[in-house]
Amino acid sequence: MATVTRFGFLAIAMVFHLVYLYSIFDIYFVSPIVSGMQLFHVDRPQGTKAPAERLVLFVGDGLRADKAFQSFPDPNPQSDNDLTPRPLAPFLRSRVLEHGTFGVSHTRVPTESRPGHVALIAGLYEDVSAVATGWKLNPVNFDSVFNRSRHTWSWGSPDILPMFEKGATPGTIDAYCYDAEFEDFSQDALHLDLWVFDHVKEFFAEAGKSKTLGDALRQDKIVLFLHLLGLDTTGHSYRPYSKEYLNNIKVVDEGVKEISELINKFYGDDRTAFVFTADHGMSDWGSHGDGHPDNTRTPLIAWGSGIAKPTKFPGSVAPGHNEYSSDWNLDEIKRHDVSQADVAALMAYLLGVELPANSVGELPLSYLSANTKEKAEASLVNAKQILEMYRVKESIKQSTQLRYQPYKPLSVGNSTPEERVEAIQQLIATGRPEEAIEETAALIKLGLEGLRYLQTYDWLFLRALITIGYLGWIAFALTTVIDLHVLQGTTQPARTVPGALFFSSVLVVLYASFVASHSPATYYAYAFFPVFFWEEVYARRVSLSKGWQALFGHVKAGPKILSLVVNAITYLGIVESLALGYIHREILTVLFYVGALYPVVLGLKFLQRHAVLSATWFVSCIVTGSFTLLPAMKVENINLIILGGFLMVAVGIFYLVFEEKLLADSSKIGSIPIKESNLSRALIGVQTGLTLLATFVTRSSALSLQAKSGLPQGNQVVGWLVLVISLLMPLAHRLHTNSHYLHRLMVIFLTFAPTFVILTISYEGLFYFAYCVTLLAWVRLEHYSQLFRKANSQTQETNGSAKTTLAKVTSHFRPLALSDARVALFFFVLLQSAFFSTGNVASISSFSLESVNRLIPVFDPFSQGALLILKLMIPFALLSANLGILNKRLGVAPSALFMVAMALSDVLTLYFFWVVKDEGSWLEIGSTISHFAIASLLCVFVAALEGVSVVFISGIEVNSSDKPEVKTNGAAMDTVAELVVGEVKEQEQGEEEAKAVATH
Repeated sequence: MATVTRFGFLAIAMVFHLVYLYSIFDIYFVSPIVSGMQLFHVDRPQGTKAPAERLVLFVGDGLRADKAFQSFPDPNPQSDNDLTPRPLAPFLRSRVLEHGTFGVSHTRVPTESRPGHVALIAGLYEDVSAVATGWKLNPVNFDSVFNRSRHTWSWGSPDILPMFEKGATPGTIDAYCYDAEFEDFSQDALHLDLWVFDHVKEFFAEAGKSKTLGDALRQDKIVLFLHLLGLDTTGHSYRPYSKEYLNNIKVVDEGVKEISELINKFYGDDRTAFVFTADHGMSDWGSHGDGHPDNTRTPLIAWGSGIAKPTKFPGSVAPGHNEYSSDWNLDEIKRHDVSQADVAALMAYLLGVELPANSVGELPLSYLSANTKEKAEASLVNAKQILEMYRVKESIKQSTQLRYQPYKPLSVGNSTPEERVEAIQQLIATGRPEEAIEETAALIKLGLEGLRYLQTYDWLFLRALITIGYLGWIAFALTTVIDLHVLQGTTQPARTVPGALFFSSVLVVLYASFVASHSPATYYAYAFFPVFFWEEVYARRVSLSKGWQALFGHVKAGPKILSLVVNAITYLGIVESLALGYIHREILTVLFYVGALYPVVLGLKFLQRHAVLSATWFVSCIVTGSFTLLPAMKVENINLIILGGFLMVAVGIFYLVFEEKLLADSSKIGSIPIKESNLSRALIGVQTGLTLLATFVTRSSALSLQAKSGLPQGNQVVGWLVLVISLLMPLAHRLHTNSHYLHRLMVIFLTFAPTFVILTISYEGLFYFAYCVTLLAWVRLEHYSQLFRKANSQTQETNGSAKTTLAKVTSHFRPLALSDARVALFFFVLLQSAFFSTGNVASISSFSLESVNRLIPVFDPFSQGALLILKLMIPFALLSANLGILNKRLGVAPSALFMVAMALSDVLTLYFFWVVKDEGSWLEIGSTISHFAIASLLCVFVAALEGVSVVFISGIEVNSSDKPEVKTNGAAMDTVAELVVGEVKEQEQGEEEAKAVATH
């Protein structure tokens, strides 16, 4: 392969990381759905009915378990008595105390509405890749309790109900949905739940008049499903501790009471089973998605036909309770916790229908009002269904593996599943149902472990392959950086026939195994990259040898070796601390505070010459570092929004007033001509005005939304106009280009300022201001520190105390030095700060919809998500522009620093790949997966930022002494000095210029 070009390297980086990011879906999130299983249901004697004729499922979307059971003052008090805390759901509480069984249903990640409902109704934990469809469409059709029923009627959100219709038996499921525009986040969401309750009432009123509908409703095995989205919408808008959320609980409780009484009155046979639960919880900051306990713990209350009455322990704390439920005042009632998928098995049993084909739920026997023998028989059916799924999956795995290794506890050498089932049946037949239940529970556990074994069968191989791939990328990236930007293309690949045969043979063997095992297409890509990377590294072994000599060849004395070792340990320590910073944001504060002292390392002379710059850097680092000490989960604060907006406006005004002086002061060396332009100043003024307008419009919109008056249409139109026009302003600046880098940075700053104001909910605007100041100080500090070191280097060389190795290369840029690794490290820390300073984006539940509601008040996950991502990307765009300018001012090749950063980024990625968990708490599992995904995307970001940087800094000129002088006499010639300290000697440079630089 020829030398990898700059853009070729960026393209490889993006493709590789996107492909390898998908690896977690092939490892951790392979769809559990298979087909071809025999279905099972509880066989009952002729004439014996199922426990219930019908089932009513209420799902309070986004209802936390603790909020459902705790006591609160009335959210809308009318008298002093209303200030006394009391349960907000008295009807549901009465079911717990007197009529049914209750507990906590524990969900899995991701705690989103779609996977939560799939677990509740289908009994399976769905492939997380469904997030690509917004949790709306079915990546794979699945069986469900609704599909097993004779008929299901459902009411609620268009985001949930249609997915159970798709793939189901035609005519089995009827869904009544309100329009998507009905989900308006700018208003109280009670109307969503009231719509459901009202339409159910109308439905039964119609059934009383229509014989056809009435007869259909009076059949057995029917389901009524009420999806209540109000709590979720209210929680997002006002948070779960708000009076709006608590009042919504009251409304839901009253509605459940009315519907329950209506149904009981309609049928009059006490043959209806009721189940009330939630798909996921809600965090204190009004979001969900990750594995935080507030998101994974939901209420489960079941009552009616077939449901056991509460188990009471008067005068003592009943089993099942812990500190979490200590303030529910339900201590005397036994709490029965289940996994979310268990609810599907419970509903199927109550209706007397087959268990859903792919259900992994375990029938919660404590919820059944049945004798021990009936429970034993029902549990055995549950076991048969799980074992049938294991049998089918094992046969599929056997057919695709060259040397299949069976799951030992269920293999021929031990008791086979058939033998175990027969033994349990014998226990039931001989009157030992308790023993049968114990043996069945153990068999179900083995079956689930067997399914887990099959699900993770390829993990060891895939993890090893991915690890080798990431190590290969790091080696390839470093090799490319050395070849292009240290040796500057002076070496060529040295391939050999044995080497080519070895690497091609490895790839052929891997591909042959994939063909034989019918592996997914992605496996081929996973195998291609490691072979490609390591072959390229091997071919460039000469570059590595020469690069090592260039970078470390002079490090021979003990003090230099010790210094290099200490610096390397410090470097790795900072990278490792960044990994910990994903969990503990405060670590970034420490790094910023330490980094604030960087000018001190340069010495007293530097501090004296650049006192203002050093002070600016110190203050900006302290301020920027302080944001990670603030809460990641914020509530709307209009005063902070306005303050941030005014600071941005103040920057624009300050620049307009002092533009000539600012640009002249920064151009003392080299004296780049600065052409004043009335048009350019007018455009800066327009951008400043747009920022001011965005501030006032955002304040007005936020106040209106807080007052529940909705979003004024005028505000929405003006908000969109400001956002779009501000993002298009750089095109207007093309009419008269000012090539000075400070002017360009001001244009970029004001381009994104209105967007950041509109989409901020708290202190983010203040961070935007502080972050931009820090970036500008960083660019100037690195530039002047290089000039300072260059001057010292020239002084030492004049005295003959330094020896220089000269090498003629054809490049307009100076080669990279070890000192440039420090620049990449600063960039990396600033990149992390862009992620974590205003939130904890390692958790997918960190996003708040309050900001996007000012532009899109109606629920639209893709459009709202796009706006949130735009806000998230703005700091990265600023960082890319500043690094691009720094690239130019340091005189290195355009992509050099970006490539170094990309080579370093996967140290974090590989670390997070190794620590991904699939066991333990759902908080741990969800966090580790999020950490890996973000770390992997960092390299994609850096590659994309390189492209953004090219656009932002095109046409920018730098001072003539910002970069090494290039002498041209038929060909461009440069001089390479010793690279270990990053000092560049400019060949044949005049003595007067050297003195000018030294005294600057």
